[in-house]
Amino acid sequence: MPKQISIRISPQDVSNEKTLKKQLGQVVGVKPDQINAYQILRQSLDARNRNILYQLQVNVFVNEPFEDAFAFEPELKNVENAKPVLIAGAGPAGLFAALRLIELGLKPIIIERGKDVRERRRDLAAMNKEGIVNPESNYCFGEGGAGTYSDGKLYTRSTKRGNVLKSLQWFHHFGATEKILQEAHPHIGTNKLPGIISKMQETIVECGGEVLFNSKMTDVLIEGNQLVGIRINDEYDLKADALILATGHSARDIFHLLYNKKILIEAKPFALGVRIEHPQQLIDSIQYHCSPNDSRNEFLPAAAYSVVSQEAGRGVFSFCMCPGGIIAPASTEEGELVVNGWSPSKRDGIFANSGMVVTVDEKDFASYGFTGPLAGMEFQQMVEKNAWNAGGGKLVAPAQRMTDFVKGVVSETLPDCSYLPGTNSAQLNSVLPIEIYASMRRGFESFGKKMKGYYTEEAIVLATESRTSSPVKIPRNLDDLQHTEIKGLFPCGEGAGYAGGIISAAMDGERVAEAVVLSIRA
Repeated sequence: MPKQISIRISPQDVSNEKTLKKQLGQVVGVKPDQINAYQILRQSLDARNRNILYQLQVNVFVNEPFEDAFAFEPELKNVENAKPVLIAGAGPAGLFAALRLIELGLKPIIIERGKDVRERRRDLAAMNKEGIVNPESNYCFGEGGAGTYSDGKLYTRSTKRGNVLKSLQWFHHFGATEKILQEAHPHIGTNKLPGIISKMQETIVECGGEVLFNSKMTDVLIEGNQLVGIRINDEYDLKADALILATGHSARDIFHLLYNKKILIEAKPFALGVRIEHPQQLIDSIQYHCSPNDSRNEFLPAAAYSVVSQEAGRGVFSFCMCPGGIIAPASTEEGELVVNGWSPSKRDGIFANSGMVVTVDEKDFASYGFTGPLAGMEFQQMVEKNAWNAGGGKLVAPAQRMTDFVKGVVSETLPDCSYLPGTNSAQLNSVLPIEIYASMRRGFESFGKKMKGYYTEEAIVLATESRTSSPVKIPRNLDDLQHTEIKGLFPCGEGAGYAGGIISAAMDGERVAEAVVLSIRA
């Protein structure tokens, strides 16, 4: 059996096998040449003090053969002739539901309104270069869902909702590096994730499943209280006893469809705000306790941060922080402006961006005249339209320097920014609801006190960050995970209100797939 130890070690020594082996030997009490192999199980960076160290958990093999703690061999079956299960949406919830169904012997048929990852690139280029939005193919819709081209962060706090390690092992199985199994905050990168998603989809098809692109679910077919199938593109029907509804947090047409068919849905709180961008070197200097003019140690990753503050009775907090990243347009309709952030795998860009958001709920929706199950979505649309108008169209984002945002004045000039469609100097207090703006301006001042140098005119604030989670919840039973009123309808993932990121959505997809199998075999 390997000896499992914990060790604190400098960043430069982590990447030096000879030095690391020597220190492992000292902890275990053996000479380095007695260590046949070692495997890092967990790795996290402690930058709270000037002496920055990695905390490692390591399996050390002393005079014994290596055994891979992350070994993973999925048992995928040929399901070409098995009973079909429909899955609406090819995001992480839908893809992982499909993989689990194959393991359990059922045939997944994925219906995806958007395009595959290769074809999506053209539509994303049109958004960034020409300000043109394809409502069926964008940063939110298409193979892999919203996560494919918006960073690929794999960290989750939802450790009790499923097997986090297994979800990460699937990604590793399809081409992600072993680091995602080890790091406390794993990340794949937008440049790497599309290829991994393609391999997932190809495996599903090779096993006898189906993936139908450019196929929009335009109706759900119900007899009595039993789902019997769905309609595609208003043209043809697919019949099945079960539908996993994994359409994502931005599929507003699905929310309207369910509402119009009197299928129970509920308004849900979500978070809304802006995206803020600093020079990465500035964030490095704050987090790594060095001069703003000095580059970070070459062995250190681009620094990240996480902040939260209570202001005017509301929590203001960072969301989806992207070191070395890029701000991207995430709109799904013309006339509405949404921004998001992502990082490449190396996180080697010159900017650091993060969502900065405040939770909004039914009281906020009602104060602007929005009530009922779609109130949150309508509130969200209102703010996104405000941002579009303030930007002037073509996905140009309204923006302010951070200091001017707090002062409430229009910025005479704007700093350089990674957002390719461009920025327009505007008063963001006319874009955001005044209660949100008031909490955020105080939050920025608080964060500047906690992180010396963070509050600066070098930072730019763009509106609006509004697709943090679904504004609608689709209720389901606690026991069988079916909709509370419709048998055979299985709400799933972020769009239904049961996940908040790639891994939590993936785990929910697997969990729902297991519930489908139980319902079919009951």
